[in-house]
Amino acid sequence: MDLSFYTGKKVFVTGHTGFKGTWLSNVLLQAGALVTGYSLKSATNPSLFEQTNTGCRMTSIIGDIRDLASLSKAVRESEPEIVFHLAAQPLVRLSYREPVGTYETNVMGTVHILEAIRHTPSVRSFVNVTTDKVYEIREWHWGYRENDNLDGYDPYSNSKSCSELVTSSYRNSFFSQPDSPSVSTARSGNVIGGGDYSEDRIIPDCVRASRAGKQIVVRNPHSTRPYQHVLDCLSGYLLLAEKQYQDSSLEGSYNFGPDDVSCVTTGALVSVFCEYWKGTSWIAQKIGGPHEAGFLKLDCSKAKSVLHWNPHWDINVAVEKVVEFARLGSDEERNACLEKHIHEYFSF
Repeated sequence: MDLSFYTGKKVFVTGHTGFKGTWLSNVLLQAGALVTGYSLKSATNPSLFEQTNTGCRMTSIIGDIRDLASLSKAVRESEPEIVFHLAAQPLVRLSYREPVGTYETNVMGTVHILEAIRHTPSVRSFVNVTTDKVYEIREWHWGYRENDNLDGYDPYSNSKSCSELVTSSYRNSFFSQPDSPSVSTARSGNVIGGGDYSEDRIIPDCVRASRAGKQIVVRNPHSTRPYQHVLDCLSGYLLLAEKQYQDSSLEGSYNFGPDDVSCVTTGALVSVFCEYWKGTSWIAQKIGGPHEAGFLKLDCSKAKSVLHWNPHWDINVAVEKVVEFARLGSDEERNACLEKHIHEYFSF
């Protein structure tokens, strides 16, 4: 993928202090974009955003997506051409404990960023990043397509389904004129990559257990998920934002997931991890918890045919990159590794 389109472009990223937001900000910075980020402080300790000193190389605004006035001011003053909306409460199990906050952030946060860009004439392209979990779970053995029903089961997934509907309504109601910004949603699978320190995610759990010399506990080893490296889905978001900037007829909803070979069970994923992190092992242990889908896969035919996007790193390469990053001991090494992975992926 040629990232020269982003050179000199003003880009606004919500959720830039998070795992995926940090990776996206660094890709944009390496492409020569002028990046402004708006987010709460990183929710994890350690934090990839802080480890890589990303905030010093961009305009970093610490703010709450639920604060419409503050967000609108930040967007208006930065005058972006392209906006990526990643700010969210992203955890399923936390959404059961804190449903109100999850809906406030994921639904009203979407309303607020759309309101902000509605009053910012410079914006030409907007991508709302949601999730593969927006679909009504049918437990069927083929991938969900963009025209399948939206009806997320748990508060997190459902709030993201609502975010999709909000985006569609704003597109129809306020962004339907020829000079309106192009508006799309991007649905990606289970993302893995170096520097993810989140709770209740299988790869961070693997890293924590391995560092502590403990056996990895897997609570749903037979659940199938579309695992992919973070740079695979980010390449989709970047390509979508670029293509619809140039041709508004391409706006809509797009799936960005791995090829079938990387849609594996959680147990298979952890087994690959153990191959790369020698001396580790895992055990299945049923831990009481909320409902989780058994089978989830995306059909990415639309992104492949319309945008000419394809995933680049399969599950083995993705896990190898995660382990390479996770075994580093200093922030300098981590920052260098992040830059190296970006260069390897995009062939700068």
